[in-house]
Amino acid sequence: MIRRAFFARSVHEVAPDLIGVTLLFDGVGGRIVEVEAYDHEDPASHGYGGRRTARNASMFGPPGHAYVYRSYGIHWCLNLVCGDEGVPEAVLIRALEPTKGIDEQRARRGGDDVRALCSGPGKLCQALGITGEHDGLPLDRRPFRLEPRRAVAEVVRGPRVGITRATELSWRYGEGGSRFLSRPLRAAEA
Repeated sequence: MIRRAFFARSVHEVAPDLIGVTLLFDGVGGRIVEVEAYDHEDPASHGYGGRRTARNASMFGPPGHAYVYRSYGIHWCLNLVCGDEGVPEAVLIRALEPTKGIDEQRARRGGDDVRALCSGPGKLCQALGITGEHDGLPLDRRPFRLEPRRAVAEVVRGPRVGITRATELSWRYGEGGSRFLSRPLRAAEA
C-alpha cells in the first residue's frame, strides 16, 4: 500500500508516478490513467497566491490527504495533496480504468459502458461515492487505499483541460493508449 510519505514530494514528481496506481475507495475503484498537477505558483490552482479559504484548506494541509471540492457547484473532484505542508500542491485525479466494484459503479452512475464510468473527475467521484465529507481524510487509511502500480506505465504528457488559466502548461499526465481517458491525450511537443 502507498503511504503518505509518497506524497511528500513535488506535485510534478508525484503526478506522473500515479499513472498505473490503483485507487480504491471502500474497495471500489480502479487504475489511475489520467491526472493533472496544480502547484502553488499556478494561476489555475485553488491555492494560487497562498490564499487559504474554507474550500481549499485541505490543499494547504499535510501531504497524503484528500482535497475534495465541488466543481461549478455540481460535481465532486478528488485531489491528492503533495509537497510540503502549508504549500498548496495537489494532483487532480481525472480518470480511472474501473477494475473493482464495477456493479456498484454502474449503480451509482447508471449505464453499462464501463469506459464511461470514471472518464472524468466528476464521474469518478460519483462512481466511487466520494463527496465533500471525505475532504481532508488521509489517503493511507480507510476508506481510501492506494496500491502501487505493478509495471511502469507509458506516461504521456500534455496540456490540462477544463481550465481557463495557464492552459499552455503540459501538466496533464495519462497512460498512453488508454481508452479510459476523459479526453484524448497527445504527447506534448518537446
